[in-house]
Amino acid sequence: MKLTTIAAAAALAVASMSASAATYVPGTYTYKVNAHNAAMTVAVTVSKHKIEKIDWSKNLETIGVGQLALEKVGGRILEKQSLGVDGVTGATISSMALKYAVGECLKQAKVSAEDLKDLKKNVEEYKALPNTMKTQVVIIGGGGSGLAAAVAASQAGADVIVLEKLGLLGGSTNVSEGALNAADPIRQPKLGIEDSVAKHIDQTLKGGHNVGNPELVKHLCEGAYPAVEWLESIGVKFKDEVGTATGALWQRSHYPATPSGNSYIRVFEKYIAEHPNVQVITDIEAKDVLKDADGRVTGVLAKHNKTGRYTLFKAEKGVIIATGGFGANVKLRQEVNTGVFKDYDLGKSIGCTNFQKSAQGSGILMGKEVGANVIGMADIQVHPCGTPGTGLMEMIRTSGRNRVFINTDGNRFVNEGAARDVLAKAIFAQKDSTYYVLVNHLRYPSLTWVDRNGAKVGDMIDLGRVVAADTLEELAAKLKMPVENLKGSIDTYNAVVRGEKKDPLGFVANNKADKVMTEGPWYACQKVPTVHHTMGGLQINADAQVLDINGKVIPGLYAAGETTGGIHGSNRLGGNAIADCMVFGRTAGTNAAQGK
Repeated sequence: MKLTTIAAAAALAVASMSASAATYVPGTYTYKVNAHNAAMTVAVTVSKHKIEKIDWSKNLETIGVGQLALEKVGGRILEKQSLGVDGVTGATISSMALKYAVGECLKQAKVSAEDLKDLKKNVEEYKALPNTMKTQVVIIGGGGSGLAAAVAASQAGADVIVLEKLGLLGGSTNVSEGALNAADPIRQPKLGIEDSVAKHIDQTLKGGHNVGNPELVKHLCEGAYPAVEWLESIGVKFKDEVGTATGALWQRSHYPATPSGNSYIRVFEKYIAEHPNVQVITDIEAKDVLKDADGRVTGVLAKHNKTGRYTLFKAEKGVIIATGGFGANVKLRQEVNTGVFKDYDLGKSIGCTNFQKSAQGSGILMGKEVGANVIGMADIQVHPCGTPGTGLMEMIRTSGRNRVFINTDGNRFVNEGAARDVLAKAIFAQKDSTYYVLVNHLRYPSLTWVDRNGAKVGDMIDLGRVVAADTLEELAAKLKMPVENLKGSIDTYNAVVRGEKKDPLGFVANNKADKVMTEGPWYACQKVPTVHHTMGGLQINADAQVLDINGKVIPGLYAAGETTGGIHGSNRLGGNAIADCMVFGRTAGTNAAQGK
């Protein structure tokens, strides 16, 4: 793979400035700084004229996003001996936090004001791309669906260029837990779980309020397990246990053996690195999809974020739009919010789980400009796992089982196994539209146990994001809620799990993982509703070809992932998004490579 990332582009610089040799008092200095997810401690070791080492290991930044930025920026600081290095687009806060913390450590090392000023001078220069580049398949977007399409197109023999607006790959897949729904003939029977493709189809249609396209739903569900096998064939390892994502409605969610959705991205990146027929260019923004006089899509015009130069990418066989949804585009989501959540304000007070810079709906708008039909834009999904203040999905997650939703009065208020729209609406109805997800040692056996997102509850407690207690009485006191309500909530939940009573809220203990929650330690994490997924977008057929307003195929144009509409209806099942990315990304890549 020829990878043109910002770091790589810097390495290709025609000329590179270097910071003047500053003077420090030798030693190791530390500084605690607020990063993207939480505060982190940075340690810097210096000799008299050199930054020798930077340690940012004490952090809770997201794998593949903030942590990747720390690695890139930290490496560039050491390489250039300068703070004047660029941050990673898409992980700006993490990048800036590290540079600021290193600067504060250098101040402790008695660096002079003049030297510090020199250290902050920009030292990056970038080599411009050619005005025109030719390939067979151009993919707009380097997230889960875009990279799946790239690998599939490569396997089908095509030369591929991937254009990514951010300075890193993975998109929203990076910040997901990686749940992939599939009826599995191998794992599920071993766990005593009855399932079938037909059941997956039925639940997907019903969960989407029966407005999803049956043809697309059929393609999704029939292709889900083959996608699991395909991913395994290129290096993804899945757990033997099949779980249940939030709002999945059934125990068919496959999770990578390593933490989070970034597991897929790491495997895709490794595959691409070993196949020179795929080139990835980051920090470049697609501006226009181009058509010829006959109406066939022939390429993409894009602009480099750093050089400001435009490049025309000519695609011999096809263009794939895989830019994600529009969940972070507040203006657009308010304009189209006439669906499931029309009675709720999805304005600035509601956060978003996805990348702000990428979840703007740009691919949908580009497709529309070349005649694509756009459907289902009113179908916006709100997730129950938002972090107050940001809307990001962090700390204890709501997916899986053995967790109880309690409001600020200590009462359960919803069937924890319900679909996401039901969960979100129930939360909006609570005081201050907030609640706590409550777990115990079943979910976190110890303070240092690493969850599927690579996080430890001990760190969450230290950072004040999670409230811990040995008993329910102690927890109720810390959360300032009536202890009799809290204990009553847990007693009722346990009675339902034991099969001793029917839950008035509708929860059914039909999951093989369900267990009674009787002993501490207990952990409570505050949550709010957050915009998570937009189900509307470009209309496609089961071949991932984009359709025009008359229902006809636009030759040479394909789309996959959240940028498409019609698959999930008005509510997406948890765990179906990754399946969507992989199934339709694979379909788009294969068909584009064949010029279908």
